[in-house]
Amino acid sequence: MDISTQQSVELALRDRPIVIHTQDLRKVYRRGFWLNQTVQTLNRCTLDIYEGETFGLLGQNGAGKTTLLKILLGIVRPTGGQASLLGKPLGDRSVKHRVGYLPENPYFYDYLTGWELLEYAAGLFQIPRSVQRTRIPELLDLVGLARSAAQKKQLRQYSKGMLQRVGVAQALINDPEVVFLDEPMSGLDPLGRFQIRQIIESLKTQGKTIFFNSHVLSDVELICDRIGILAQGELISLGNLQDLLGTTDLYRARVRDANPEVLRQWMPDLEFRDGVWQGHLKGQPQDFFASLRLMNATLLSLTLARPSLEEYFLQQLQQRGISQSQ
Repeated sequence: MDISTQQSVELALRDRPIVIHTQDLRKVYRRGFWLNQTVQTLNRCTLDIYEGETFGLLGQNGAGKTTLLKILLGIVRPTGGQASLLGKPLGDRSVKHRVGYLPENPYFYDYLTGWELLEYAAGLFQIPRSVQRTRIPELLDLVGLARSAAQKKQLRQYSKGMLQRVGVAQALINDPEVVFLDEPMSGLDPLGRFQIRQIIESLKTQGKTIFFNSHVLSDVELICDRIGILAQGELISLGNLQDLLGTTDLYRARVRDANPEVLRQWMPDLEFRDGVWQGHLKGQPQDFFASLRLMNATLLSLTLARPSLEEYFLQQLQQRGISQSQ
């Protein structure tokens, strides 16, 4: 998503209703034999998420991401603060049928088929059979599962990627307005992550509000409208990529099979590394492309010279003295 697109998305979001609201949300657990020790997993978390927004919450394992999600779903009670979901207080039963949820490590009945799992989930929402006959095939198509396999293959025979996809399908069985996904990319290979990203993109086009936790930063960078970083229970950063990473008109280019003397006119800090010429571009990219064509050179990449989300994330942790091994 380019800078101008991010700005327009941000302005559009501000005009939409707030779907998820938290104010100074806290959660403290007691532990030890006498329950006389406390662990604070969420500390004064304030956050607004808008209708139709795809919001990614980043953080290390144990940062408090799942705790926040479970509080919003009414699974866990907060120790302090206030929050609302779809304009209702947390735990309000009237909003539960408007919400979908995929846990990080879902447990499905192994001997059910994918189709039977979706029928079971539909039954919990009291969805009529006539609606199920249309809804289930639509969801299987959406998540890329073959109908024949979903009808015949038991879940114990599913791969990790297939389980994630059928898990997303069950989270959507009630056609929810808000979808919560807890680490949807966890344990998936690159193809599986790509497929889950495609599903999330399709949900965005339907206008769903999507809240998901992840520590796979590259995926979050591709699909989220806004991003929050949670560290040791505190929300330390919040905004879109432009807010967090900044803006720049400076590009970094990587070129192969070029004349270095000519190339240095465009990239004063030119260096040869890993078998390619690279450096920061001076001048207009269009003119640079024309020069490359004259040299019969190959442009391998042209990227904005700003930190990646991963670099920014690690920088935020280092500034707060948080160990990356936690």
